[in-house]
Amino acid sequence: MSVEATERIEPTPAPSQAPLIKIEGIKKYFPITRGILIQHKVGDVHAVDGVDLEVYPGETLGLVGETGCGKSTLARVVMRLFDPTEGRIWFDGQDITELKGGDLRALRREMQMIFQDPYASLNPRKTVGTIIGTPFRLHRTVPRNTVKSEVQQLMELVGLNPEHYNRYPHEFSGGQRQRIGVARALALRPRLIVCDEPVSALDVSIQAQILNLLDDLQEEFKLTYLFIAHDLAVVKHVSDRVAVMYLGKICEMAEGDTLYRTPKHPYTGALLSAVPVADPKMARLKQRIILEGDVPSPIDPPSGCRFHPRCPRAQFPRCKEDEPQLLPQHPGQVAACHFPLEDRTIEAPAS
Repeated sequence: MSVEATERIEPTPAPSQAPLIKIEGIKKYFPITRGILIQHKVGDVHAVDGVDLEVYPGETLGLVGETGCGKSTLARVVMRLFDPTEGRIWFDGQDITELKGGDLRALRREMQMIFQDPYASLNPRKTVGTIIGTPFRLHRTVPRNTVKSEVQQLMELVGLNPEHYNRYPHEFSGGQRQRIGVARALALRPRLIVCDEPVSALDVSIQAQILNLLDDLQEEFKLTYLFIAHDLAVVKHVSDRVAVMYLGKICEMAEGDTLYRTPKHPYTGALLSAVPVADPKMARLKQRIILEGDVPSPIDPPSGCRFHPRCPRAQFPRCKEDEPQLLPQHPGQVAACHFPLEDRTIEAPAS
C-alpha cells in the first residue's frame, strides 16, 4: 500500500460517548544529574514523549511494548502518581493534571491500580484483612464497624476464603496474592482500574484465572481498564483496542482483531511474528520479522522515526529525518510509519 493511498483513508468516527480518560501530549522526563554537593542537570530520560490516548467507559485498552518503552511510567502519570512534564490529563471531562491535596485524594476513589508483582505490592507485616480494608479506612466510605464484613465480601467476590481474613500475604500463593490486589483495587468501586502487567509474574494456568476474574468484574461493575502487558496473547484475550508503544511513543493503535490480522507498523509486525502458534499449518504461514540491534537509549532517542535504526523497511534519509505522524490505515487503525506493512504480511490464526 502506498503512502499516498494510506493518507486518503478516512478515520473511523469517535464513539458518541465522551472518553473517561483523555491524555494529550503527555511527556514525562526524568532528570539526570551529576555532582555530590552541588548537583547539576546533564540530561533527561525521555520515558514518555508525547502520547495521546482516549479510553472510553466500559472498554479495555491494551498497551503493549518491550520492557523499558514507557508503559508503566505512562500508567503512573495517568494515575497522578507521577506529575507529567508536559501535557494534559482529563478524567470524565475534568482536567486533573494539576490536582493537589483533597481534590486529588477524592479522585483516588475513581481510579485504582493493580500492580505487577503480587509479592512486592502487599505489605508482609499486615494481614489480608488490613490490606484490603485500608481504602475503606482512609476514605471513610463505610462505617468502621462494617469494614470487616465488607472486606470478607470482597474476598469472596475475588475467589478467596473469607475465613482467611487474619492471614498474612506469605501464607498465600502468587495467584491468591494477586486476587488480594484485585480486591484492594475494587474496594472503593472505582470507574477506572489501571492493570500494570497483573499476570506477568504468574503461571500460565493462574494467568487465565486472573484474566477471567477481571473480565467478570468488568461486566458486573461496569469497569474501564487500561491493561498494560508485554504478552501479546494476553492482550488479545482481554482488549477491545490495542495501542503499541515504542521508546516513549505510540506507534500504532487499532481494534484488537484488526491489529492482529493486519498490523501496519513494522515494530507491531515483528512483535506479532514472534508469538508462537500451536497449529503447525498456521505457523508455516507466518513470516518472521527479525529485528537487529538493541533498543536505543531513551536518554538520546534517534531523530526522525525512533524505530528506524532497527526497522527492516527503513528508507533514508526520510525515516531518519522526518518523524512520522499517526495516520489512518484501515477504519479504526492508525500507525506512525512512512512505509507501512502491506496487508496480510502477518498471518494471525483465528481465535
